[in-house]
Amino acid sequence: MKEKVYEFLITIPKGRVVTYGQIAEYLGNKKLARVVGNILHNNPDEYKYPCYKVVDSKGNLSKNFAFGGIEKQKEKLEREGIVVNEYKVDLNKYRF
Repeated sequence: MKEKVYEFLITIPKGRVVTYGQIAEYLGNKKLARVVGNILHNNPDEYKYPCYKVVDSKGNLSKNFAFGGIEKQKEKLEREGIVVNEYKVDLNKYRF
């Protein structure tokens, strides 16, 4: 399952985000969103697998982003042109 999550991450285009639920659906079970979060928290390579592009179902960034916290996630998203307002992205505009 881990490998499928990481494979999915590398398909997300620049300037786009996905939700934990979207990845869980890709795995075949929307109820696996929390499992996806745990897998992302143990990401072995933040550069190869861009877990910073994953947000919750409302577009909120992760308070526990594994690679430097919420500020670092915000910075990485903004570098891709994604507008982050109060630690939230507009899913209507940026969802993959």
